[in-house]
Amino acid sequence: MNKKRAQDNADRQTRLKAIQSKQRASDRRRTTLILGSIGAVVVAIVVSVTIVIVGQVQENQRIEALASQPIEGIEEYEDLTFNHIEGPVEYEQSPPVGGDHNAIWTNCGVYTSEIPNENTVHSMEHGAVWITYQPDLPQAEVDTLTDLVGSSGYVLLSPNAEQETPVMVSAWSIQLGVDSVDDSRLPVFLERYIQGEQSREPGAACTGGITPAA
Repeated sequence: MNKKRAQDNADRQTRLKAIQSKQRASDRRRTTLILGSIGAVVVAIVVSVTIVIVGQVQENQRIEALASQPIEGIEEYEDLTFNHIEGPVEYEQSPPVGGDHNAIWTNCGVYTSEIPNENTVHSMEHGAVWITYQPDLPQAEVDTLTDLVGSSGYVLLSPNAEQETPVMVSAWSIQLGVDSVDDSRLPVFLERYIQGEQSREPGAACTGGITPAA
């Protein structure tokens, strides 16, 4: 009887070890599958991010190359005065591209209301680019222009009721009007004229001036 009981115990231990061994093998397979899946996801993310980064680098290089060439449609203005004066100024262009201006500049940034010409001309003298749009431009398109401003410290964006085209970009003595926020010349204009050679005082601040009420 004792021998039979001992044999039964031995058989149970053998079966238990077999079950445990099978369970461990199953756990290892499951762990391998999980780790493999995680690895595949990580690889996919890395590949996707790399594609985005490479694409952005290539796009930046394309814009830089285009900015080194003449931009179709720009208007250039010569012999602009640059005196500091008080009070309103009558400018020939709307928005203006230069001329006499207020001694205090407009801080660069995004504005949802019109901003004073006299102060913003001073900002352009410092190398800023001023993007303006007609007030009835759809909000989605205004958002596109806001994205175009990005983190640049030398761009202003605001509506302008008096301009003739939906969107205009202006730098000191230079201006371009376009019909669409998706016009490919817009980022090229920014690349070429932010702190460009046309700037009378490149590197001067576009902060520390006035911030008109939005």
